Amino acid sequence: MAEAAVASLAGRFDVVYDKSLVDRPGDLQVEVSDADALVVRNRTSVDAALLACAPRLRVVGRLGVGLDNIDVDACATRGIAVIPATGANALAVAEYVIATALLLLRGAWHSTSEVAAGHWPRSALSHGREIAGKTLGIVGYGGIGRESARLGRALGMRVIGFDPQVPEPSPLWAQDGTAPRSFAEVLGEADVVTLHVPLSPATRNLLDAARIATMKPDAILINTARGGVVDEAAVAAALRAGTLGGAALDVFEHEPLGAGSPLAGCPRLILTPHVAGVSRESNDRVSFLIADKVAAALTARA
Repeated sequence: MAEAAVASLAGRFDVVYDKSLVDRPGDLQVEVSDADALVVRNRTSVDAALLACAPRLRVVGRLGVGLDNIDVDACATRGIAVIPATGANALAVAEYVIATALLLLRGAWHSTSEVAAGHWPRSALSHGREIAGKTLGIVGYGGIGRESARLGRALGMRVIGFDPQVPEPSPLWAQDGTAPRSFAEVLGEADVVTLHVPLSPATRNLLDAARIATMKPDAILINTARGGVVDEAAVAAALRAGTLGGAALDVFEHEPLGAGSPLAGCPRLILTPHVAGVSRESNDRVSFLIADKVAAALTARA
């Protein structure tokens, strides 16, 4: 959490700020025993066991938007408000989507070591693709999906999208200039597929081997949502077989990515450690948004 945002809370409340508590669950349980509010990122599991240690807890602030690490139902039963930082990191994630799409379409991003060593792979790297004129397929048309669509259109992309929560008659599609499609149509038509859905039983392994096989063989897959949405072994197999043009994965089934992952050594693959939504600017926005909303919740319910 941005230190200035922590300071803004500390000026009004007694605050314990310790980034290492996530790795010391026993100490965390002690600290929450008299806490009115708890602010977490994605690694802290706010489950029944932790909630049982926090009898005074009234609000949980989430420095991000995913809530799969928080037992939302248990919080609701207790009357504990759960506040995500909705919208505050959308631009950072959307920029990641476009940046990785550009890198993977062009295909020259991995040439640095060869050129530095005196090699000149110009012919091999002269078949990259431009992003203009390509079709961007967005699965999950919330704030991040819409921001990705806006940036894609600015670069000349055609944008299509699917979201079961945004039916085709919704004026949102026409307002944005995004063509609504079924999920299958997005996979079949898009040159770049980007995922922006929560992890749930319905979305687990949403992109499995069978669905990846319906994508264009040179399509790019980008996942900044949650790791469980994508079958990592299926992505690795498709990349090795040359039936997927490239992939950028920022999130994984298990984080950190374990040794022996099938993704290790795959061609045309960008791996990043769950940082798509984290930039200097977005961290400030997320931190102050949560600080302000947590303070307002505590004050309103005092």
